[in-house]
Amino acid sequence: MSEAIITISNVERTFQANGREVRALRGVDMAIPRGAFVVLMGPSGSGKTTLLNLVGGLDQPSQGSVLIEGRRTSQMSGEELAALRRRIGFIFQSFALIPTASVYENVELGLRIAGGVPRSEWATRIRRCVSAVGLLPWIDHRPYELSGGQQQRVAIARALAIRPQIILADEPTGDLDSKTGATVLSLLRELADHEDVTLLMATHDPAAAEYATDVYQLRDGVVAAHQALGR
Repeated sequence: MSEAIITISNVERTFQANGREVRALRGVDMAIPRGAFVVLMGPSGSGKTTLLNLVGGLDQPSQGSVLIEGRRTSQMSGEELAALRRRIGFIFQSFALIPTASVYENVELGLRIAGGVPRSEWATRIRRCVSAVGLLPWIDHRPYELSGGQQQRVAIARALAIRPQIILADEPTGDLDSKTGATVLSLLRELADHEDVTLLMATHDPAAAEYATDVYQLRDGVVAAHQALGR
């Protein structure tokens, strides 16, 4: 482990809902080292997704600070936030794949949107990432020809292809059976260990703790517990 790539200091996030104030996050502190696989656990409404959105530059805290590599996101311009998001891979529970596009084309779309990787390197990069998730034999297949676990691995390949520093995963095993979910979790841990990627994952899946370097339990917007598990 090395220095913190993500530093969250006394973060609060409040929303207005039906005329009342909702405190989604309350005084959250975290220091996430480069190469960590951090799991956020807790019930629905505990603040997990809100925290992912703050780290991803999709939202800003009402109070406190989120620093990515020492830079405060609330002080970044619109262009700087866009550049930050291009260095972050996003993985969702619903896979978010284009149903009429092949595995290759879905991963390529991530490169088109993010930019940053020279076009001359796309083909090699796509094949390497698809191979890394074990789907090279299916590279020309459409999502409807794949299982749920295979579709989630396509989403992981798409996130990895942009050479992200950080991957944010929101319930990536939520729609998968336990065996397939374990395969996805193992793959994410391998990425953290071998691809110099920092992973921050929100989940209800207690099995995720077996693969994590750190587990944070969130409850009612606060960190109720933190367990440092190491490599």
